[in-house]
Amino acid sequence: MPALRSVLGWALALSLVAPLGACSRDKAESKAPAAPPPVPVSVAPVEQKTMALQIQAIGTVEAFAVVSVRAQVGGELHRVHFKEGQEVRKGDVLFTIDPRPFEAMLAQAQANLARDTGLVQQARATLERDRARVQQSRAALARDQAQARNAEAEAKRYAALYKQELVSLEQSEQLHTTAESLAATVRADEADVRSAEETVRADEAGIKSAEQTVRADEAAVDSAKIQLGYTTIRSPIDGRTGSLMLNEGNVVRASGTNDSTLLVINQIQPVYVSFTAPQQQLATIKRYMAEGALEVRAFPSGDPQPLPGTVTFVDNAVDQTTGTIRLKATFVNAEKRLWPGQFANVELTLSTEPDAIVVPSPAVQTGQGGASLVFVVKDDSTVEARRIVPKRTQGSEIVVAEGLKPGEKVVTDGQQRLVNGAKVEVRTPGATRPGRGQGAAPTGAPPAPPQAPKRP
Repeated sequence: MPALRSVLGWALALSLVAPLGACSRDKAESKAPAAPPPVPVSVAPVEQKTMALQIQAIGTVEAFAVVSVRAQVGGELHRVHFKEGQEVRKGDVLFTIDPRPFEAMLAQAQANLARDTGLVQQARATLERDRARVQQSRAALARDQAQARNAEAEAKRYAALYKQELVSLEQSEQLHTTAESLAATVRADEADVRSAEETVRADEAGIKSAEQTVRADEAAVDSAKIQLGYTTIRSPIDGRTGSLMLNEGNVVRASGTNDSTLLVINQIQPVYVSFTAPQQQLATIKRYMAEGALEVRAFPSGDPQPLPGTVTFVDNAVDQTTGTIRLKATFVNAEKRLWPGQFANVELTLSTEPDAIVVPSPAVQTGQGGASLVFVVKDDSTVEARRIVPKRTQGSEIVVAEGLKPGEKVVTDGQQRLVNGAKVEVRTPGATRPGRGQGAAPTGAPPAPPQAPKRP
């Protein structure tokens, strides 16, 4: 019996020691560190492609030409020939002002012109008649001068013959009297010629005065025609009409005040898009403009399709308040998708860079000291934190100067939980993200620590 009790005691001791040893081994194993699960991430390939050097801005659409239509003459607005918002062409009739007062003014001016033109014609006829009289007087003067010279010579010859007692005193005195009579006739002819010439000069002065009056009448007729022409108002440009300021029957004032505007016309084909660029880029813009026209794409608000245009204007001064330079691009606007006053996103393409290394913007992180780095996914599904040298940002992509090669994959989402050498699991687009199932921790939370086995 004592021996039996001893054997049972050893058996009981062994049965108690064995479970305690198993529990000790399980506890030791639970204290060993468990491998962390892979971090779910999204990746994108490093691409090598042609990238445009662009300036992006928000622009405002401006009409190519804006015309405020105003009346040049006052009067009753007789008729409106268009509807508000209508497309009009250059030369189309827009308004008609009552023309009757101006037609009367034109008729009066034309009557004055006709009267004064008749007076000029009469004066010219009188001048021709007086010029003929001058010619006749000069002819008579020449004839009488010849006769007077001949009579004087005869008188002198007979006076000499009388002294020689070859002729009588009576004959000598008769010839002397004839010579004196012809000399008086010559003097009368000279006075008549002078009088006729003075009459001609007076006629010429009268004609000049009458011609000046005729020219004034012609100017009055032209002015009346212009005033009458102003009663019909035509469109000076191709464009679209705005709101009508005055309706038919209202009295129109002549231009000179702001309230004399009847209509505003905007030319929208072509059209401008005005935008600004930082002054630091002015030198680059000028350099590329010297090489050729700069292309611009405009995205109207609510319209995903861009419209092509070209830069046609660079302002002559930098805005000191904002430090920007103003530019304008011209667009054909054939479909009239750009409207004055509308906002539009603008992309100004300066040049293109072939074989550029490009990554999505979310892939680039800022490390210590402001350094730029990306997480590169290697073939063994681990990541490498690599420093890069960004060259420039273009939209949602970054052009990299150094640090990456085409074909490599970089992490674009999930970098917060990554360290150098971490294991990752690449999510496929549209797949449910791990940890989103029922009872799972939210995305971005650290994984739950492994549960220790229950102690027996």
